[in-house]
Amino acid sequence: MAGSSQSWQQTLITAQSDGAAITAAAATSMLPAQAKFTLPAQFLQTVGQQLMIKAHGRVSTVITTPGTLRVDVRFGSTVVFDGQAVALITANAYTNIPWVVEILLTVRAVGTSANMMGYGTLQAMNVQGGTTSAAPQGSAIAQLPWNQAPAVGNNFDSTSSQVVDFFFTQTVATGSWTLHQFSLIAMN
Repeated sequence: MAGSSQSWQQTLITAQSDGAAITAAAATSMLPAQAKFTLPAQFLQTVGQQLMIKAHGRVSTVITTPGTLRVDVRFGSTVVFDGQAVALITANAYTNIPWVVEILLTVRAVGTSANMMGYGTLQAMNVQGGTTSAAPQGSAIAQLPWNQAPAVGNNFDSTSSQVVDFFFTQTVATGSWTLHQFSLIAMN
């Protein structure tokens, strides 16, 4: 019989309230202040360690100029995962529809030039490829990074503490995005 290994999963933090409604065409943190978790120095010390982000909320977009939406994960100001700009449907306006994001980050290097490989999904009705019909409506799943091969993110210093943050960007200020639920999970 092959040897077994033990692993664990731990929820590091959850959002206890909604994030602010984001309407600006600029990169903005989705998280309420209480949900920004500080990874202690050396927390990510093994290649293969993983962090999982699960988030849910609501989004509204207009018909004529919905632009794109983008999610990213940051350690301080360093973008360690960029979901890229996801195309939105221009056939319908969408008001307060649900969205779901899940992102898996895997440590590829540790130390002062640490980095992570990231992959995720964004699911919502207004994502390009979703439905343009009347209710009930289905949704489309955008693979993140959108329309690009997965890649290792920007380097960060895993020997120092890092504040984990979750950002949203829209290209035009014609909609809104609100986070309702968020969890950061460590897996080993």
